[in-house]
Amino acid sequence: MRRYRSQPDNDDTQLPQGIPYIVGNEAAERFSYYGMRAILVVFMTQYLTDSSGQLAVLSEQQAQGYFHLFVSAVYVMPLFGALLADALLGKYKTIVGLSLFYCLGHLAMAIDSTLLGLLLGQGLIAIGAGGIKPCVSAHVGDQFGVANRHLMGKVFSWFYFSINLGAFAAMLMVPWLLKQFGPSLAFGVPGVLMLLATSVFWFGRYRFVHVPPAGVGFIKAVCSPEGLKIFAKLASVYVFVAMFWALFEQNGSSWVLQAQKMDRMVWGVEILPSQIQAANPLLILLLVPTFAYGIYPFLNRFFVLTALRKITLGLFLTVVAFAGVALIQMQLDSGLKPPIVWQLFAYVLLTSAEVMVSITCLEFSYSQAPNSMKSFVMAFYFLSVAAGNLLTSAVNFFIENADGSSQLAGADYFWFFTGLMLVTAVLFAITSRFYQETPYYQGENPPDA
Repeated sequence: MRRYRSQPDNDDTQLPQGIPYIVGNEAAERFSYYGMRAILVVFMTQYLTDSSGQLAVLSEQQAQGYFHLFVSAVYVMPLFGALLADALLGKYKTIVGLSLFYCLGHLAMAIDSTLLGLLLGQGLIAIGAGGIKPCVSAHVGDQFGVANRHLMGKVFSWFYFSINLGAFAAMLMVPWLLKQFGPSLAFGVPGVLMLLATSVFWFGRYRFVHVPPAGVGFIKAVCSPEGLKIFAKLASVYVFVAMFWALFEQNGSSWVLQAQKMDRMVWGVEILPSQIQAANPLLILLLVPTFAYGIYPFLNRFFVLTALRKITLGLFLTVVAFAGVALIQMQLDSGLKPPIVWQLFAYVLLTSAEVMVSITCLEFSYSQAPNSMKSFVMAFYFLSVAAGNLLTSAVNFFIENADGSSQLAGADYFWFFTGLMLVTAVLFAITSRFYQETPYYQGENPPDA
């Protein structure tokens, strides 16, 4: 029987053989997730039914609250997946096993348009999507040894590129499927893509490095003084990054609801409110290589562009992006019909911030994690995404009055988050100067070990 490789070749200077399979899997899996996610708010406010088939839609505040609660659950579940991967099953088996829950979640949403079907489907998808999330990104890093780890930064960029290629296609296609054919097909097609993603990953099984689970050693590493110190250090970064996610994830909720009220005709073609989200992954496809090969080398001529400095710049860009959306809402509040292209300018700023914060945090988290708990540290990072979404969900449920109106109506809602982000960015710029980085890589003894 053919055996799996358990260690990377430390003399190999080329791209690891398994990377194309991981990238292909990620493109298909992200199509399934973002396609389903793109239509959630519209589905809940326009298509949700009761058991008799009659419309039973939610208010805008309720839909935003449930949307961010679901996204938060997706980013809490990485802890469960990381425990399975690092302590018991290994990353490969965990990814394949939890992907089956993922497929069942899409099936539930495709065959049942009630709140029960929605919650069941979202629960299964949260287990699957969240459970595999830290394993896939850590699995990328596991493929590299000492001689080719210089390629890791660019591979993480192309990994993120594949995510957004799948997301871009999904955000254009799935909203159209919802409008033309209804929720059954719109949720069913992403399910088929998830099944394809699982198959692609399985085909690459002999190309991968399968780092074995650490078992009891993983628990000891997590609870050791060194492990707790690492988590405390990373928490000092993630607590600020959580606020970025509180704002960024609103491109799937409050920005979509804002787009419904704007002039969406572009060159004679009406853009659906959910489709405007496709601007984000399209811009990622353009901005990832632009930053990697243009902007970052240019900035490095003037100062050393460390990971933490990239994150700092990204947080301030987020402030500007949300201020732009707040200005758009002020126009809407005054009775005008601003064109949708105005929101596209805000997307450029927000996506630039995403490149500097999200991609950087993925590589930073992997490099700062000891070899025995790479997935778990990735899961710890994803908790910042969950925390940000929980904050946004709580705000939306809290500000809704009994009569359905909002305590933060119109532009006040966006200015509230803009102010929070500005305070966060300033504080992070100050505190991040005291962080001392300690990198760990597969195939190499950790420092001071």
